[in-house]
Amino acid sequence: MKEIVIISGKGGTGKSSICAALAYVAKDEVVVADCDVDAADLHLILEPKNSEVQDFYSGVLAEIDPKKCSACGLCQQICRFDAIEPFEKAYRVIDLECEGCGYCYYICPEDAITLVEQNVGKFLVSDTRYGCTLVHAHLRIGADNSGKLVAKVKSEAKARAKAQNKPYILADGSPGIGCPVIASLAGADYVILVTESSKSGLSDLKRVQELVTKFQIPSACIVNKADINPGVTSDIHKYLTKNKIHHMGDIPYADDFHKAIAMGRCLIEENKERWLPIFTDYWQDIKEKI
Repeated sequence: MKEIVIISGKGGTGKSSICAALAYVAKDEVVVADCDVDAADLHLILEPKNSEVQDFYSGVLAEIDPKKCSACGLCQQICRFDAIEPFEKAYRVIDLECEGCGYCYYICPEDAITLVEQNVGKFLVSDTRYGCTLVHAHLRIGADNSGKLVAKVKSEAKARAKAQNKPYILADGSPGIGCPVIASLAGADYVILVTESSKSGLSDLKRVQELVTKFQIPSACIVNKADINPGVTSDIHKYLTKNKIHHMGDIPYADDFHKAIAMGRCLIEENKERWLPIFTDYWQDIKEKI
């Protein structure tokens, strides 16, 4: 089983559109994982149904029992996150400020503080209209631990791929270089970098490639909107050559991207004659390089 992760240094490059189009082509060979748990969107195109839904617990928050609290104020004094405040005749925890470090729990002389495991979201395993399985998730508003939820999504995708005897996992990662991206890259066999022809696109491509290099994962790059700034596109090509990154291809700016998104379709469904040959070639290229 091989795992292909699609990432981008910045948002808006067309990463998820490209992932959905590849899923359309490879639907008989893949389990799809949406690892962008902070802003999951593949479900808008793949239309999941018959979903198995499970709560995801990760991390803890402190809670103070006002009946036991003697209002000594020690917990407030030692909380470096300013997450504890006076309330009536006791103290209480400000949930959005608490980092769950547990210091207050260990120093409370009255045993008035407990550490409560947090339900930070849900992960789902769904059938899709393409016939492939989609593993995806919803992170609660303001919740932390998105990296751990990504790890859960990937773990479940691997289990489903093994059970279904699918040779590939196709994962749509998060933009940027933060914790969710690091979790997306862990265990990957091949990375597709999606960038755009802009100075910020090139700058963020360099950042995310540095991260991929740390993981020693072979990578390839697709340049989207390649015709909007030929000078920057040329600079991207030079960067790819210099760093021995496989250049899969250039995609010109196309109205099909936003039309497809607005209608809840992938690019191939929007314009099959134009996009099916391109993404069929991309998928064959990926399998050969892997």
